[in-house]
Amino acid sequence: MTDPTVWHRLDRFLARLRPHREPLSLLIDGAVVALAWNVTYLFRLGFERWISARPAYDGWVLLGIVVAYALAFSALKVPQGMWRFSGFGEVKRLALACLIAGLASAVVVLMLQLTQVPRAVLALHPVVALMGLALVRLAYRMVYEHGRAQITGSTAEIRRAIVMGAGEAARRLLAGIHQQGWIVLGLLDDDPAKQGARIAGLPVLGPLEAIADKAVRGAATHVIVAMPAATAAQRRRALALAAPSGLPVLTVPSADELRDGRGAVERVRDIEPEDLLGREPVHLDEAGIAEALAGKVVLITGAGGSIGSELCRQVARFRPSRLVLYELSEFNLYSIEQDLGERFPEQPLARVIGDVKDLEHLRQTFGHWRPQVVFHAAAFKHVPLMEEDHNALAALRNNTLGTWHAALAAAEVKAERFVLISTDKAVNPTNVMGATKRAAEMVVSALAAEHEGTRFMAVRFGNVLGSSGSVIPKFKEQIAKGGPVTVTHPEIIRYFMTIPEAARLVLQAAAIGETGQVLVLDMGEPVKIVDLARDLIRLSGHSADEIGIVFSGLRPGEKLYEELLADGDATLPTQVNRLRIARLRDQPGDVQALLAWAGHGTGIEASEVRMRLGKAVAEYRPS
Repeated sequence: MTDPTVWHRLDRFLARLRPHREPLSLLIDGAVVALAWNVTYLFRLGFERWISARPAYDGWVLLGIVVAYALAFSALKVPQGMWRFSGFGEVKRLALACLIAGLASAVVVLMLQLTQVPRAVLALHPVVALMGLALVRLAYRMVYEHGRAQITGSTAEIRRAIVMGAGEAARRLLAGIHQQGWIVLGLLDDDPAKQGARIAGLPVLGPLEAIADKAVRGAATHVIVAMPAATAAQRRRALALAAPSGLPVLTVPSADELRDGRGAVERVRDIEPEDLLGREPVHLDEAGIAEALAGKVVLITGAGGSIGSELCRQVARFRPSRLVLYELSEFNLYSIEQDLGERFPEQPLARVIGDVKDLEHLRQTFGHWRPQVVFHAAAFKHVPLMEEDHNALAALRNNTLGTWHAALAAAEVKAERFVLISTDKAVNPTNVMGATKRAAEMVVSALAAEHEGTRFMAVRFGNVLGSSGSVIPKFKEQIAKGGPVTVTHPEIIRYFMTIPEAARLVLQAAAIGETGQVLVLDMGEPVKIVDLARDLIRLSGHSADEIGIVFSGLRPGEKLYEELLADGDATLPTQVNRLRIARLRDQPGDVQALLAWAGHGTGIEASEVRMRLGKAVAEYRPS
């Protein structure tokens, strides 16, 4: 890559000097003071005598004056000033420094009886020096702002980056990033063969660990991680090294995003949840999924939600004959329909506004479109909200009764597969939301025994990073406002996965799951929420002193630790790595009685909802 203008090269040169800004500023100011001394002599004595009429000791006088000014500048912190922001306040500081240094110099010269130094030169020199110092700063600011406009095309600040990674992605990044107003100062890479080399005209300054060196960072304003082909662990390590730098950290799109056309390598973006996961993605049986979905009518309830909308995008990749979007929210339905129209313009869609609590409408919809594969993603999932007394019945009806309605409608049209999206909160539930999802799993198991023509299954996974109501969007919003970031408890941990990973797991379950099964993802090690918050704070370029973390206490129904399998449950492996089958114990509860009661009751007290849930879900223990 070559810079399109001289302004890029000039800014890069100045950026290399910026770590040494204070001594350079003092050196330049000293030179201006010395020049002003000579200009003052010229003004006082004229061209003919401005050199010849000087005393022999004038050089020593000038040296003393420069030292006096340097001391005054240092005392008033003039070198710490940033010239590109120079204004009236800086001029006032310079005027005071020149006044103090000029008076001190004049007093010393007079006390030493150096009478051959013209008194007019002593009097005028501080004024000329002030003019010179102010002009230098004004000229620098003019050049800087003009260069900024040439580079960024606006008055926005120039962004300077250190790029972590010096592979093919970095080369492609360098080829286009300057058009977005960026200046790249250098690259870092752990490959010893690349260190010290130049890539696209830019130096490889050292290994990734060198980002901790302030001299290497120089005047950088950002760190860009350009390692899309690296493993999740390698990307996670790079982010961990970049976070303490105090600079905002950006990244190029991941390999999956590049492959799916969801980003271009030269378009850097903020750190997203999947970048923080630090785990290798699950590799799925794409051929098996295609066999289950291609050419089929697929219906998705809750199609506009976080999981539902990603399911729609993932399903569309396998070219179903029609994708039926069933959604209660008009806005969510419109949003996913527009998104699918852009990504998959050839995909036939059916857009249906409907409520899973309305059995007759579900029957009409299923009867009209006759879906062969159904993904049931419609649910209320916010634990504290559903724990409130006036919402308990709504959670039961939507999560449990709605599942029965959707599953029954699927069985009546002899759908091939019905997949319920469940949650780790259904394991030994302590809250209404978890208990209603466990009851929904029991509904699916009961229907599996009654309707052999349809395969009924559930997929259980942990918290989904970046979904609506999850901690990542909340933390980002709090950081943008300047904090503090609120975490419920210092020891609270959760299992995490990304939205695309969750959606792929659901598709895989549809392909390999047998009727009555609950499939569980081996989600690796749980993550401390407070560590997640600290990572986001640091990666946004802030320190713990700037944005603090406040512990607000556990919310109603919230556990410190989530589980994926209930005590005593056994698991069996599948042909897909890290996807297992849970063999659940028979439950003594009567879920049919719960459904009958939920379908007809009105104005029911929350205590009765919890009591009925407890009878149906034996392991439910309200917190």
